[in-house]
Amino acid sequence: MAQGARRTAGQVVAVAVLAVAVAAFLSVAAVRHGFFDLKVYYGALHFWVHDHGEIYDYLKPGTQYGFTYPPFAALVMLPMAYLPWPAAITVSVAATVVVSAVLVWWLLDPVARRAGWTRWFVLAVALCLAAAFEPMRETVNFGQVNMLLLFLVAVDLLRLLPAGNRWAGVGIGLATAIKLTPGVFIVYLLITRRFRAAGTAVVAAAAATLLAAALFPDAAREFWTSALWNTDRVGELAFVSNQSLRGVVARLDPEHPSTLAWLALVLVTLAVWGWRCRAAVAVGDEATGLALTGALMCLVSPVTWVHHLVWLIPALILLVDNAVAAPAGSLRRRALLAGAVVSYLLLCSRIVWAWEKDFTGVGGFLGSNTYVWISLALLVLLPIRTWAAPVGGGPGDPVGPVDPAVGRRPAGSAGQPAGVAQFVEVNRRTATGQRHRVAGPLAVD
Repeated sequence: MAQGARRTAGQVVAVAVLAVAVAAFLSVAAVRHGFFDLKVYYGALHFWVHDHGEIYDYLKPGTQYGFTYPPFAALVMLPMAYLPWPAAITVSVAATVVVSAVLVWWLLDPVARRAGWTRWFVLAVALCLAAAFEPMRETVNFGQVNMLLLFLVAVDLLRLLPAGNRWAGVGIGLATAIKLTPGVFIVYLLITRRFRAAGTAVVAAAAATLLAAALFPDAAREFWTSALWNTDRVGELAFVSNQSLRGVVARLDPEHPSTLAWLALVLVTLAVWGWRCRAAVAVGDEATGLALTGALMCLVSPVTWVHHLVWLIPALILLVDNAVAAPAGSLRRRALLAGAVVSYLLLCSRIVWAWEKDFTGVGGFLGSNTYVWISLALLVLLPIRTWAAPVGGGPGDPVGPVDPAVGRRPAGSAGQPAGVAQFVEVNRRTATGQRHRVAGPLAVD
């Protein structure tokens, strides 16, 4: 057998063994939620379409949970009202798997190409690992829409914006119209001075919202005047699944959580995020901008259930990317790989649930907020990369600056998406100003 064939056979066996191991892990560790959130969407849509009730009046029998997304989300999900329940499950799972595979491919394929890894093997291993990731398996088991929204945002930030496409921003706008929290990416575009893309996002969100309002005026009026503000349907802020800064503060004093303390933490977090995002975009590192903003959204949202933490996936992949780009055997490579592995393992472990009943004391404070600490660490410590010559190029290959007005390099310069770029770390000893000159809601949620 030729060496290449033996290598391929070994990789196939390795993927098969990993898939069996992940399946065994999920059989023990994964909690079966019975597609709870999907049942809420399905029930609300049937109540609305077939029983002629108001969609925001529906509550899943025996619970306080109802449909709390904007009316445009109801429009997007409307076909579900005409599907049998097994078909709705199939569509939900299949859509999550497909968009997850595409997103992981976009982020990991450049790493595999630079490192000379077998690309299909890297994707297969990554998807097996993603299946074991607690936020991902919770998203699937609840029947949630998290990965679909992340994909819409990634289309803009990883594909359209770097290419200078005039439609950049549409994905963010549609994601915002489906669920309000991705609107933070409009702020990201604004603080990084991509005003055209930000305007496109605002127009797309407004157009989708107005379309839904025109088609379903009663539902729109109910959502914007009542359902959006009904915090009784949010759930308990101190519940251990709420891995946001608001959850941290609430667990300190569940009866009287300090809004002032939470707002102070949010302001500091926003300041750090804004500074780091501007530095990332100044050197053309749009993927890190996506990752940092995903971490920010998890931190500052009043409620961040564990399944929302799929927004940390880009940051974890970029830790691996930066580790691979570091010199072999270096302390930097070991530190980055250790950070990625430890963060991933903790986010697979359900560790926070050990303090579900009692999160008092120092141990409870630290343990019950483990996922928050990971989000903070990624926001503060995720490296910002700068472009170097494409693989195979010489020292004289041009690497043009990023034009912040359009979010791409001038025509003819090296960089994404044309060619495979090698990233190097920004020199942290360089002054911030010099770095910038390198390149130009709710319940069922």
